[in-house]
Amino acid sequence: MKSVVSLVSSGAFALLLTAAAAVVPAKAEIPQGPLVSTEWLEKNIENPSLRLVEVSVEPGLFERGHIQGAQNVVWHTDLVDTVRRDIATREQFQGLVRKLGIDKDKTVILYGDNNNWFAAWGAWVFDTYGIEVKLLDGGRKKWEAEKRPFSTRAATVAASAIELPQADTKLRARLTDVLEVVEGKNNAVLVDIRSADEYSGKLFSAPGSSELAVRAGHVPGAINVTWSKAVAEDGTFKSPEELKKLYSDAGIDGSKPIIVYCRIGERSSHTWFLLTRILGYDVRNYDGSWTEYGNTVGLPIVNTAGTVWGVK
Repeated sequence: MKSVVSLVSSGAFALLLTAAAAVVPAKAEIPQGPLVSTEWLEKNIENPSLRLVEVSVEPGLFERGHIQGAQNVVWHTDLVDTVRRDIATREQFQGLVRKLGIDKDKTVILYGDNNNWFAAWGAWVFDTYGIEVKLLDGGRKKWEAEKRPFSTRAATVAASAIELPQADTKLRARLTDVLEVVEGKNNAVLVDIRSADEYSGKLFSAPGSSELAVRAGHVPGAINVTWSKAVAEDGTFKSPEELKKLYSDAGIDGSKPIIVYCRIGERSSHTWFLLTRILGYDVRNYDGSWTEYGNTVGLPIVNTAGTVWGVK
């Protein structure tokens, strides 16, 4: 029979364990699935197992105010090779991930401006190197609209020693992969997620875009499902049921592999994320997109608008 002292000690120890568990939020509290809500994030912002990363395109936006604990990643320098037109190399990206303090025990949440376009690009690059991340549903747009707090304080984290695998080529489509579909050698479905005017060739690129192609139109056989049809007014993704109907109505039901593209790959990353992570389809992102395909000599295109470069 245990002594009273032993029982008291055991009880005190149990209380200490309970208190410690209350101080450090458990990994199990993090929602399943690819998205977290703004409400959940604000309530769990102190969770030490989180690594929050902002990937915005507007210069200085992060510095003017960001979600508490977030670290800044610049998509056109941190996530790409700054000389070659390519994603960051394994060595470059591994250095970034280590600096962000990310390891296998951390949950990474990405968010950004422009309806999470570049955050989704970041998610695609992270996934390419074996790190599955979550997106803050609605991104900065929803967080700001709900008047949730921003901070200007820089987050400080301990660097990690994570070792990343080589890039997963199954998540990325190349020009040759697209041509195989055009030539009927591959039964994948091509999805052009640009606006209807870009798809038809009426516009050479979205207003304000600097990356251009000398031809307008779309890849032969591509189905146009504009990215914006997949989101609600507040920037959040529509429900899985609504998304399935949206794409099935366009003839895309996940029964065939899918290749998505846009202009430079950032908007198509947004569609890649929802088709892959929300609907579970087999999808590759063609990040060369229209600026590669439309600028390549001799490739067939469809231009129903009949526009010609340099002619007004």
